[in-house]
Amino acid sequence: MKYAGLLVIWLLCSLSANAQKGIEDGSRFGHGEDSVRCIQHIALYKTYLQKNDFAQAYSPWKSVFTEAPWASPNIYTDGTQILRALIADSDNKTKEEDYLTELMNIHDQHIQYLDSLNTLTHTPVTPGFVLGMKIHDYVMFSGTDINIDKAYRKEQEAIGMEKEKSTYYMLEDLMDLSLQKLKTNAGHIEQFIQDYLKASRYIRFRLESTINDPQKQHLWSITKDYIDTRFIESRCVTCEDLQKLYAPKIEQHRTDLAYINLVLSTLRQLKCTGEEVYLTASEAAYTLTPTAGLAAECGRLCYQRGKIEESITYFDEAAMLAPNPADKAEYCYRAARVLFQDKQWKRAKQYALKSISLDKDEGKPYILIAQMYASNPNWCKEATLNQCTYFAVIDKLQKAQSVDTSTADEATQLINTYQKHIPTEKALAGLGLKKGNAVILGGWINETIILR
Repeated sequence: MKYAGLLVIWLLCSLSANAQKGIEDGSRFGHGEDSVRCIQHIALYKTYLQKNDFAQAYSPWKSVFTEAPWASPNIYTDGTQILRALIADSDNKTKEEDYLTELMNIHDQHIQYLDSLNTLTHTPVTPGFVLGMKIHDYVMFSGTDINIDKAYRKEQEAIGMEKEKSTYYMLEDLMDLSLQKLKTNAGHIEQFIQDYLKASRYIRFRLESTINDPQKQHLWSITKDYIDTRFIESRCVTCEDLQKLYAPKIEQHRTDLAYINLVLSTLRQLKCTGEEVYLTASEAAYTLTPTAGLAAECGRLCYQRGKIEESITYFDEAAMLAPNPADKAEYCYRAARVLFQDKQWKRAKQYALKSISLDKDEGKPYILIAQMYASNPNWCKEATLNQCTYFAVIDKLQKAQSVDTSTADEATQLINTYQKHIPTEKALAGLGLKKGNAVILGGWINETIILR
């Protein structure tokens, strides 16, 4: 009996002597008495959590959090639950501030030991995810003491890490914080717009990737509505506002291609390409990096604004810069359309013929010439001879059908329409003409047709 008592005492002393916390020896739960206490505290605080008794859960949880920081990823998710509840239930500002500091520390320690903790779970998380949650807690519980600039910078950092994997609350927080900055600093407007476009892009990605998940679709639809509301609240949503914002800035940054491209992208995404600043920015971009595509875009924009000669100049430059005959032909065709709309028939036909010379397998220029003839068929004072122009119209449409099957349907429809306008045999006979005769169509048309 004496020896048994001595054995128990020796075992207790041995256990005590070998006791070591996980934080001290790098183990998961610690060793000896500390490992036993760690496991007991985990079980204890879990019991209190099940009862929503957060006040009682706090002490044993804190022991595990402090002494065995990599015991389990759950000590971090459970810890944030406990601290959030304590903050919400507290009516003491000093305690709330202490709890919030501790809540922030939970997130920081989670990130510190994240690599080890991720080996213990089937659902690992990223530093950006944890940082985003930290900022969300900070925003939720800081109240009027929030440091907007600090929170905004950290949110930007978290979203920069997560990108399209950013959580819904990260994107909502970004818009809230950015809007708060805008309300106190009008100079933040450009960055606010970029924040909105970034959030919209990531939400669009989520909506597209969860199309078969109604629950997630609902969540991301709500998120989209939320950030759209924040953008509208900023009162900078009209294209006129963006014109006023960017017009002077383009003049200041005419040699900064990166900035100019950012403005162009912004205006496109917000569907404000009709503003004069979009043309100004496009022209500035073209000056810095002259490409066929940019020249053609400037040509299109000039045409929309009624600047016909400027438009033609840009299409000429696009054709010159284009890398292959097919592209050159396309830009000549676009110039022809501009001139056709401006009723410059002769010049329009010249550009259409140039397009044909560059790409003989394209039917669109033939159809365009046919439409020119049909739009202005009168080349003399004799009505019947003017009606003969429609033979030339049909000739061009049939040519389009023969060289380019993709235009066949359109050409057929137009032939059926214009066939009705050719002169009758009686009318032709009145001029001493009949089937098989050749007729020279004068004026700008300058075509020879065969009556049939």
